[in-house]
Amino acid sequence: MQTTEWKVEGMTCSNCALSITNYLKKEGLNNVAVNAITGEVSFADALDIEKIKKGIQQLGYKVVDENAVTITPSKTNFLHNNKQRFLFTLPVTVVLMLHMLPLHMHWLMNPWVQAIICLPVFVVGMYYFGKSAYKSLLHGSPNMNVLITVGAIASFGYSMVGAILNLGEHYLFFETTASIITLVFFGNYLEEAAIQSTQKAVKSLTATQKVMANMIAFDDQHQEQIFPIENKYLKNGDLVLIKNGEQVPADCKILWGDCSVNEAIITGEFEPITKQKKDTLIGGSTVVNGLVKAIVTAAGKDTVLANIIHLVQQAQAEKPPLQKLADRISAVFVPVVLGFALLTFIINYFLFDVSSAQAMLRGIAVLVISCPCAMGLATPAAIAVGLGRAAKLGILFKNASALETFKKIKQVVFDKTGTLTTGKFTVTEYQSDVDDITFKKMVYSLEKFSNHPIAKAITEQWKTNDFITWQKIEEIKGVGMVATDHEGNIYKVGSHKILPSIPTSEHNLYVIKNDILIGWINLADEIRPEAASVINWLHQQQIKTILLSGDSTIKCAQVAQILGIDEVYASKTPSEKLAIITSLNAAAPTAMVGDGINDAPALAKASLGISLSDAAQIAIQSADVILMNQGLKNLPMALGLGKHTYRTIKQNLFWAFIYNIVALPIAAFGLLTPTLAALAMGFSDIVLAINSVKLYVKKVTD
Repeated sequence: MQTTEWKVEGMTCSNCALSITNYLKKEGLNNVAVNAITGEVSFADALDIEKIKKGIQQLGYKVVDENAVTITPSKTNFLHNNKQRFLFTLPVTVVLMLHMLPLHMHWLMNPWVQAIICLPVFVVGMYYFGKSAYKSLLHGSPNMNVLITVGAIASFGYSMVGAILNLGEHYLFFETTASIITLVFFGNYLEEAAIQSTQKAVKSLTATQKVMANMIAFDDQHQEQIFPIENKYLKNGDLVLIKNGEQVPADCKILWGDCSVNEAIITGEFEPITKQKKDTLIGGSTVVNGLVKAIVTAAGKDTVLANIIHLVQQAQAEKPPLQKLADRISAVFVPVVLGFALLTFIINYFLFDVSSAQAMLRGIAVLVISCPCAMGLATPAAIAVGLGRAAKLGILFKNASALETFKKIKQVVFDKTGTLTTGKFTVTEYQSDVDDITFKKMVYSLEKFSNHPIAKAITEQWKTNDFITWQKIEEIKGVGMVATDHEGNIYKVGSHKILPSIPTSEHNLYVIKNDILIGWINLADEIRPEAASVINWLHQQQIKTILLSGDSTIKCAQVAQILGIDEVYASKTPSEKLAIITSLNAAAPTAMVGDGINDAPALAKASLGISLSDAAQIAIQSADVILMNQGLKNLPMALGLGKHTYRTIKQNLFWAFIYNIVALPIAAFGLLTPTLAALAMGFSDIVLAINSVKLYVKKVTD
């Protein structure tokens, strides 16, 4: 399936997103995802991209896409945003409202003067709200602009009838028409500003992608020339010069020089990291000190930072289960409110002996005060802030559903090597029946084919150019390496499971030749400095801690005792780990924290998989959440953000439902004028946005 991703402007609420979603699905497209807050739209299997783009534009939205087939860009229209519309309609509305004050401005009492003054506001309102309402009705997805349009047309039409028939001032509601339109423009403007603030964190990440690079090229005389170029024009293999204080323009590998780099944009860690020849630099990080020449290894959409932003935006666009009820209600909200407004007029006029004018005003107030946007924005506003803050701290959520899972977690399972420990091993002792040189060469030749942290440590310490070439070699996950040389000898290195006759696991590694034990190796691995405080925090949250490792029982017990871990499973293969996680999941919602390599099956099976990962491996992990600073320090923050973001979603949905449940009857009983109703509607969304933005500063690790 070929996926198309666009940026669409003009969406103001969930009904807008629903209109686009319904249109795309009617066109037979798959994997449709529309985010009203970010404007991101994605779909798969489109045969006619141009037709789809025109269809979205006919709905009243603007497609912004640099890569797809372009349509001649439209000129910027007069009054093209809500701020400009509000500022245009405000003075006219203020003039109309003056006749309600005791200023004895008799000329304002003339119905035709009021009609002429109101007309520009009505025209602007209908051009915006009316056009949007008509298009939404045409495509079978009525949006909230239908409610505003019906209310404005009703009050303006009623007033025109009163003016034509000269029925008197009690039939004139031109100021109501103008105030509804003006205040909704004002509310939309404030809502846009508030909602945009929920994207602050992701926008700051995006901004770091656009920098100037010092590109290195060579002239005809092979003299080095340096010239500035925008980093979006860089490609793999280009050479760049990165100076002290500059941002790294793309993912690179250092060819010359050394430097100190601040990678806080990726990991949330502000402590500079020393980089030297052959080390990688992550695009978006900052060279704090030093000067390097580097070759571009990934540019544009292929960089680590671009992948992070893409994954965050994907997670923000996803709808967790809690939002589905709100979406179902939003889909039928507008028709229901239209019916309720009509019922309000009928009951007030025929049963409660209310005048036609007052009954109409109450019906209009019902239309104007209702707010389907609040229900649709409750979840995405909170998710945008929560996931954005997480990304800035080096915590990457791969899906929004993980936020809901966090609140259920009752136990956390840890791998040992590389998770609770640093994974930086050193050989402390070894013993062999053969000479040192032969033994080290044999072990190095086997372990260099493994990615296990122990294997990497040994190959780094015992590296040699004189190694054995194998006829066949394979890695048995959780056990060790097995190889056959050209003479048919079988060599093995691994845990005590590598040879059934080894009864205990006193040592880390055993070396076997033709099923005969010829040596053993012990290594030391330091416990992460933050591990004890993280385990203690989990205990304070009444969360059970479990150690699940392929390492020996003795070594696992030592680590568990030092850190105070509740339960230990040692000497387990990846398949055994998977079975244990399955069993733990059945007992209670379980999170697993691992390095994302040998633990991939267990991470995928856990209720919540959390990986400690090198930033360059972000896109290939099996986990739901990735801690990109390669440590446990941010685990409490990840758990806290998940719980508090979910709590904010529930608060937002509660407010959205209560607002509409309470506001509609109040308007129906005539306790609010349409003007006040319009003001209340505008501020209802702002309340949600402000409550969501609080997540930026809220302490979540209590």
